[in-house]
Amino acid sequence: MMRAYNFNAGPAAIPLPVLERAQKELVNFQNTGMSVMELSHRSKDYEEVHNRANSLLRELLGIPDNYEVLFLQGGASLQFSMIPMNFLKEGQTAHFIMTGAWSDKALKEAKFFGETRILASSKEDNYTHIPTDYSLDEVKDGAYLHITSNNTIFGTQWQNYPDSPIPLIADMSSDILCKEIDVEKFSLIYAGAQKNLGPSGVTVVIVKKEFLESAKEDVPTILNYRTHAKNNSLFNTPPTFAIYMLSLVLEWVKEQGGVKNVQKINEEKAGYIYSAIDNSDGFYKPHATEDSRSLMNITFTLPNEELTKKFLQEAKERQFIGLAGHRSVGGCRASTYNAVPKEACVALAQFMTEFKNQNS
Repeated sequence: MMRAYNFNAGPAAIPLPVLERAQKELVNFQNTGMSVMELSHRSKDYEEVHNRANSLLRELLGIPDNYEVLFLQGGASLQFSMIPMNFLKEGQTAHFIMTGAWSDKALKEAKFFGETRILASSKEDNYTHIPTDYSLDEVKDGAYLHITSNNTIFGTQWQNYPDSPIPLIADMSSDILCKEIDVEKFSLIYAGAQKNLGPSGVTVVIVKKEFLESAKEDVPTILNYRTHAKNNSLFNTPPTFAIYMLSLVLEWVKEQGGVKNVQKINEEKAGYIYSAIDNSDGFYKPHATEDSRSLMNITFTLPNEELTKKFLQEAKERQFIGLAGHRSVGGCRASTYNAVPKEACVALAQFMTEFKNQNS
């Protein structure tokens, strides 16, 4: 069977060995006579899957013992509400650095629960870069500082995280595990799984215990982080199959040599496509400035709409899938998440060069 070159922004590519293992185990998991989807979430067989996912994530990201790892539902979009619901107290302000549509959505939800403030934004430049024109002195006594580490729509990514004097919170949905990070810089990290962690359905939350203890008390039970921390993310029925798939993806990352080696591969993969852009004599124009370029989402435009449509059509005919840019930016976008193989990026770069030579 021919596999497409999957550059979808999300749900995104999953490593082929993971899919093949899941296929093999689908009907009879660990000789239980049942699929993992049929196991009780209170059973020993599922508990091993659940705890394996937790321990692997801790190992791969170097998560210290003073952090909780939670498996929740509702995607990053629910986290936009849960975070201020739990941590934005009366008399405090939540600060935001705006880098795209997802930070806009996070800010919108926080406004329902308390005071918010935009510390910095690159909106006036159509989010072409990560802002640097701000002072962290301005956030003292704030509830937290929120950032979006990678921006799928605009193709920008934080290269260095702020040394925040207040709790730093990051939406890492689209770049978690793509490069090494210092977890201890953050009080809370959250990530929907459907980019680098597995299929949609589970959301990972990494939260510092000290920060968790500071949360408000008057929060509905299911929306209270403490509820899930106390119950090992088993308070209600978790998305068991998605967590199983997450554990397989994490095992695959470990087999690749861990996050450090995955980062090197990602830099090489992105390098092929950025080189095709940079060496095109302006035929392809990158949306993101060079100092803010993303390893995960490469955005670019062509000289006109007619050529863009032609590019996308010919790309589709060659099994390059998911290259259309978001409507707010236009042009094209190649999402090169961890599971996108190097050969797909090489093939895309070669096609881009060939298309440019034929149409310029």
